[in-house]
Amino acid sequence: MKTCIRGGTIVTCDGAHRVMHGDVLIDGARIVSVGPSPSPHAGISAPAGGEALQVIDATGCVVMPGLVQAHVHLVQTLFRGLADDVPLLAWLRRFIWPLEAAHDEASLRLSAELGAAELLLGGTTTILDMGTVHGHDAVFEAVGRSGLRAISGKAMMDVGEGVPKGLRETTRASLRESERLARDWSGAADGRLGYAYCPRFILSCSEALLRECAAVAAAHGALVHTHAAEHEEERKAVKDLLGADDVALLARFGITGERAVLAHGVQLTDEEMRQLAAAKTRIVHCPSSNLKLGSGIARVHAMREAGVVVALGADGAPCNNNLDGWVEMRLAALLAKVRSGTTTLPARDVIRMATIDGARALSLHDQVGSLEVGKRADIVVLDVNGVQAAPAVDVMSTLVYAAQSRDVRHVLVDGRVVVRHGELVTLDAARIARLACEEAPKVARRAGVT
Repeated sequence: MKTCIRGGTIVTCDGAHRVMHGDVLIDGARIVSVGPSPSPHAGISAPAGGEALQVIDATGCVVMPGLVQAHVHLVQTLFRGLADDVPLLAWLRRFIWPLEAAHDEASLRLSAELGAAELLLGGTTTILDMGTVHGHDAVFEAVGRSGLRAISGKAMMDVGEGVPKGLRETTRASLRESERLARDWSGAADGRLGYAYCPRFILSCSEALLRECAAVAAAHGALVHTHAAEHEEERKAVKDLLGADDVALLARFGITGERAVLAHGVQLTDEEMRQLAAAKTRIVHCPSSNLKLGSGIARVHAMREAGVVVALGADGAPCNNNLDGWVEMRLAALLAKVRSGTTTLPARDVIRMATIDGARALSLHDQVGSLEVGKRADIVVLDVNGVQAAPAVDVMSTLVYAAQSRDVRHVLVDGRVVVRHGELVTLDAARIARLACEEAPKVARRAGVT
């Protein structure tokens, strides 16, 4: 099927930062034209051979690439509101790890569905996701049905203080299951799904696991995704245990380069930023999570000035407590001005972090992240005429500082409409929310978390 998104303000996020009024034409899964609308009298001719043409009216709306969130935890969506007001290590040991260990297949699937539904309704079309240690097939199954584009992987944990029995695995078993998942799911759902090796963080992974993980991922051309330099207490614990900072240790063990994606980077030094930039290691900024867990304010402007590719992510629902990419954009822009000055991180740059830079962090920038001919048709249409956004005089400013997830009208992934007129068409969102309210207390009881 061919689809025409007609008459919107197109924010391309391409190399020239083009913004224009016009149409986006899609043939199957790919964009075939981006440009000015034809004359109102010309109309749009039906495709040859009687093929149907779907027209989406974007009059008065913004048409832009789907948001890319490069760090989320779908398996934690069911824990929303269960782990407030504690710092990172206590948050993990007292709440998150016991809750993850208490997941069964049904609750994992429901948690992933809940997260995917929220993401798509909010205009996020691509994610990098870290699961828990077990049951990751259920996550892939749910994401595949949702229509979301996702690179995802099971969490890998073979050591660590406070790691519950239900999450601790042997090094060999962790690697074996990760390789099995990669074989089974890489390229599934017509190529929308990919696999990332996800050693959780240094405090829960042995040197052997980290080195082997890096080697296997490199052999398969896969991403390696982990947490680093997130919280001062965490960083001190790493140095006390291993005698060096986490970023240096990760690089020493082989987790470095353009296929290494490190979440947070709040505690990075200037020298570490230079080293990450030289190695082309990617960083994901998660402003809401960093604030809620008291981790600090990442120096995003300094990272970008050093040459680091920085993406955005909401992290997980228990440390956010939502998965709204528009909130993360707004916070990223505002916090940068507090940290580095009011002229830093203008709206256009934040939009690129949430789109093409996010895609670049995931090595998907040749496929998604901008509206260009030949790329995958992952597209969001927003109505910015509501009282909270109008007047949209400067479209970049409107998108970063005024737009909200409720402004999303249509979402396409691979040219398929997954949200139409603000309603999710791939999953039953109301049913998922109702079941989540029933299931979350059961998981909490199994975990002993109240």
